[in-house]
Formats: sequence, C-alpha cells, structure tokens
Amino acid sequence: MTSGKKIYLDYNATTPVDPRVVEVMLPYFSERFGNASSDHVFGWEADEAVENSRESISKLVNCKASEITFTSGATEAANIALFGFCKRNRYKGNHIITCKTEHKAILDTMNALENEGFDITYLDVDPEGKIDPEELKNSFKSKTILICLMLANNETGLLHPIAEIQKLAGTSGIKLMCDITQAVGKIPVDLNRLGIDMAVFSSHKLYGPKGAGALYISKKNKPEIDPVVFGGGQEKGLRPGTLNVPAIVGFGKAAEIAFEEMDKEAERVRDLRNEMEELLKEIEDVSINCRDAERLPNTSNITFRNINGTKLLRKLNKLAVSRGSACSSNTLRPSHVLKAMGLSDEEALSSLRISLGRNTNEEDIQQAVEEIREAVKNLKAEVV
Repeated sequence: MTSGKKIYLDYNATTPVDPRVVEVMLPYFSERFGNASSDHVFGWEADEAVENSRESISKLVNCKASEITFTSGATEAANIALFGFCKRNRYKGNHIITCKTEHKAILDTMNALENEGFDITYLDVDPEGKIDPEELKNSFKSKTILICLMLANNETGLLHPIAEIQKLAGTSGIKLMCDITQAVGKIPVDLNRLGIDMAVFSSHKLYGPKGAGALYISKKNKPEIDPVVFGGGQEKGLRPGTLNVPAIVGFGKAAEIAFEEMDKEAERVRDLRNEMEELLKEIEDVSINCRDAERLPNTSNITFRNINGTKLLRKLNKLAVSRGSACSSNTLRPSHVLKAMGLSDEEALSSLRISLGRNTNEEDIQQAVEEIREAVKNLKAEVV
C-alpha cells in the first residue's frame, strides 16, 4: 500500500449525506418536531416542509408534486407499485415483462408475484447488457399488463432506452414502470418526457439521508394501484404511517443541490472515470464491461481475468469498491448482472464495480489505480 488513506469508491451503494442537507434536517429533530398529520401549528410547519420537499423532488425529475408519494426507499416503493398495480389490474391479465439484470429489489418482488400466479418473462441481454427491442415486442401477450425495466443499471451503469421502450408499451396499452434510482441526481431524468407510468427512487443515492424514497405515479397515464399497506391514510393511502419529516426534508434539499450542480458534476466525474479506465486498461487481462454503451458518468465495471476476486478485494483493503450490488455483495455468488451478460462465474467473481462521487478527486484515482495495479501484480506473482 502506498498510503494509509481510505478511499470511498462505492457511491452507487450509498452516498455520504451532504453537509448542506444535514444542516436543514437538524431542526426537524428538535424544535420543529411536529407530526405532519397534526392539525396545529407544529403539524402545519412539518407538513409545509414535506410539501416543499415534494416540490423540490418533482422539479429534479420534471413531474408534478402531486405525482410523488413518499416511502422509506426505492425497495418499499417498488413493492407498493408492483403489488398494488398487479392486485388492481389482475382482471386485465397476469403477464409481466422484466429483465434478467434488474436490481434484486425488483427480481425478488417478481418472484413473489410468480408465487401468486403471475406469469413473468425475463428478457435476456447482450454482452453489453442491452435488451433486444424485438425480443421485448415479441414477448407481448394479450394478458401483458406491465413492463418493468430500470433506467440505469446499478452494477454497470448501462442506460436502457426507456423513451423508446415506452413507445412500444404505450402503443400496445401496456403500462411501464422504471427503477430510476441510480440515474436520479447523476444524469437528467425527465419523467414528463419519458412518459412512463410509474417510477421509484431513493434519497441516499443522491447525498440525502437513508430512510426516504419516492414513488412516482403519472397523473396523465393514470395507472391504477390498490393499497397494499394499511393504517392511517397518509400519502393518499398508498403509504400510511407517520412521515419521516427530517429525512424527507433532507431528500428535498438533496434534490435541490442535485438540480443545481448535476451537469457540472457529471462532467467532472466522467473525466475522472475515463482517466481511471484508460490507466486500468494498461493492466494485462483487464476489460471494461459496457465500455462502449451509453452509461452513467460515474460507473465502471471492470473484469480482472485470471485473478481470484476474493483475494483481490482483500488486498484492496483501503479501497471501498464492490463486486456488485450492496444488496447482494456480501454473498459469494457471482453477479447475476454479469452472468446475464455472458461472463463466467470466475469472471464475474473477479469483476469490480467502481463508482465515483462528489468527494472523488484526481489524487484518489491515481492512488486507487496504483493500488489495484500492485494488487494484481502480486496476485499473479503468487500463481507463478
């Protein structure tokens, strides 16, 4: 190791809360502690803060504030949307189309829906993680009620052509739901332009606090959703329970900052990522997954062939990088995303996701590359 400094390069897993976000949250733990549902001055103050945040978040993703429902995160939002939509629309059909590279929050929910009698089609992807629009179109059935595809893949950064997919879905009368969690705050996300029916995302991916998320439901397209959680009637009855006002306030402030700074920040981290990739490509048996595909500006997924991935990760004990989603990276199973793209178990297990963020700088990139290069060299020497 060349330095004792720890470097965080796992911003797709979670982000540190921006100090400006912490500052606006703090009063809502103490003097502005009211319940947003209470009908008195303390409650009115809390409710106003919630609605201000709803406005800020809707501005970031270009939708109406009334189209945003607050949840505890994207996973809860996805469960509410999928189970609520399927429960309400089962009389129309029971077929859903998704993709093999979706986040586990979606795939596990699909598995639960299968257990309730829903027919799920899992689309294949090519070596860059892209779906085939023709395969998607050929998957349509008379009983298809929903397509569920993420905007940006959490492991590779690949961007699906959601606007094109929406046109296919819309002309067939099929609703479209998107997990936009990894994209929001990193690239412009225009829900009005995309024309999708439902979307889910989280605060903690854009320098806001954990414990706050959002479900978008288009008022124009009007997907019908039945409640699946009960008790209290908050958030239009879809997500009852006392609102987490401090987290929602933080979510709103994080959205404001992202709206103002996103374009400049995206350009900065893209330059750093590209520099890092060029340096890492100089290492023997290294390849960048989805390198030539349209992807998030901060995300690299890199395969180190003929290297033991577990040993590599252990040697990089000052670098926070991952072998996949934070929801599944503590297991020894190879990434389902990389497997779907055609990588072998061994290749998937020797692949690292490196995701950059606001605190990443030139020095971090140089040190990270040097430490990765040294670790790979030492591991290869051990094999000889």
